[in-house]
Amino acid sequence: MPSRSRSVFAALAAALLWGAPAAAQQPDTLRMQTGRKYTRMLYASHMDSLYARLAPQMRERVGTAEQFAAFRTQMGGQIGDETEVVAEEMVPGPPQAFVYRRTARFSRVQVPVEIIFATDSAGLIHGFSVQPRREAAPSRFMDYQTKTPLRLPFDGEWYVFWGGRTLEQNYHAMTNIQRFASDIIIRRDGSSHTGDGKQLAQYYCYGQPILSPADGTVVTAVDSFPDQQIGTTNRANPAGNHIIVDHGNSEFSMLAHLRPGSVAVRPGDRVRAGQKLGECGNSGNTSEPHLHYQLQDGPVFGQAEGLPALFRGYTADGQRVEVGMPVKGQTVRQ
Repeated sequence: MPSRSRSVFAALAAALLWGAPAAAQQPDTLRMQTGRKYTRMLYASHMDSLYARLAPQMRERVGTAEQFAAFRTQMGGQIGDETEVVAEEMVPGPPQAFVYRRTARFSRVQVPVEIIFATDSAGLIHGFSVQPRREAAPSRFMDYQTKTPLRLPFDGEWYVFWGGRTLEQNYHAMTNIQRFASDIIIRRDGSSHTGDGKQLAQYYCYGQPILSPADGTVVTAVDSFPDQQIGTTNRANPAGNHIIVDHGNSEFSMLAHLRPGSVAVRPGDRVRAGQKLGECGNSGNTSEPHLHYQLQDGPVFGQAEGLPALFRGYTADGQRVEVGMPVKGQTVRQ
């Protein structure tokens, strides 16, 4: 990307906020139409109308309507006009968002650009970005074989919302820090919750035991953050309440977004595989209750690189897996 084009991407590339009210099922065609409509409004510089559809959290991120309009002017001056649509699709996003992604070429830049709108069932915009087409982060650990005999960090059936090695499987793959991380929920009849999904207790995974995936020593145990209510996030403390376990061989498990008051271990504690560490919650930068799990090569989140986590002796979609990595869309059980 030429240096003169970077600033427009920096302006809104990080403006994706996930916290929409639980969304009812909608046909992909209706979601696609909504994304196309908002893209047309963006291209036509109808920024007042687009601003009126931003959720409150998004307005906090983008600033005033005048600043939003100024972004559009900057965008046009730096990347130009759309010349070709490369791809247009609805892509998996956080469980409560409908994510429209349009990849296109523009007249003043060499690389394809992604326009992303994340909306709820009412059409409110909870995520919006203009950025170069994303690529999975390179990793020196692509062929790494996990040394620790890992088990899944829970009992019962859970659903892998994000997981795997590619961006299509796993949005975490954009960064080395979370290169192979997973987000895991419990899903029944296609939903992660009962009712309208506005209360944490309605989520099937909320309060479920989270277990140590292997023997080890606790190096970090944080239990100081409240749960986020649906529609809010804690971006300053993304992991929320979390535990990091040292398994030896420079392999560390991190388990995040735990329920406040549930963390049952302290730094220095020895733990065994399958031992309860805490309970699934909604603390940190999270749109709804889920378990964030990652294996990393150091004890400090944000200062270590992600490792492939190969679990042993589990089932995926009813099939026995002796050694494997759970991937997006699978229902897994130890």
